[in-house]
Amino acid sequence: MSKYSVHETAIIDEGAQIGDGCRIWHWVHICGGARLGSNVSLGQNAFVGNKVIIGDNCKVQNNVSIYDNITLEDGVFCGPSMVFTNVYNPRSLIERKAEYRSTLVKRGATLGANSTIVCGVTIGEYAFIGAGAVVNADVKPYALMVGVAAKQIGWMSEYGEQLDIPLTGNCEVTCPHTSDRYVLNAGMLSKVSASS
Repeated sequence: MSKYSVHETAIIDEGAQIGDGCRIWHWVHICGGARLGSNVSLGQNAFVGNKVIIGDNCKVQNNVSIYDNITLEDGVFCGPSMVFTNVYNPRSLIERKAEYRSTLVKRGATLGANSTIVCGVTIGEYAFIGAGAVVNADVKPYALMVGVAAKQIGWMSEYGEQLDIPLTGNCEVTCPHTSDRYVLNAGMLSKVSASS
């Protein structure tokens, strides 16, 4: 007896590993080699390839395809109709499956609606990719990225609040919602303490 919910229109190929508490909605297709953690939500018309790992508590909204060689760590949010690629220079007439580039989206990151993640990059912990942005290079932890090609315009807390600090320099800031403290040092932001 399954410990997850599946809509009757969904297709789950034999061999797929699906954790407890997952919610799989209308017209989802999960390939047999996929591994999903617990409490993952896959929205309508999502696709999950064979060589895909999705961590616990991820939310994948409608119309998102997660192709081979993509890993989502715990707590990743994929907004509606955002796009992953796995071949850098595709051609219909050229076979390039041996050239798939791996993409890693680290814990707690948000990928906004209609954003595009070009293969071969790492999105840092709790980074926030704005709606419609195109990411073609690695993204720092906690970075707020917008535009085509995406550029960093700020920093985000784990709560999802933009922090009032410069992009570079050395400073400290407290998230107004959680009282978590963050330190900016040499162009990298890190959380130094959590609220009690």
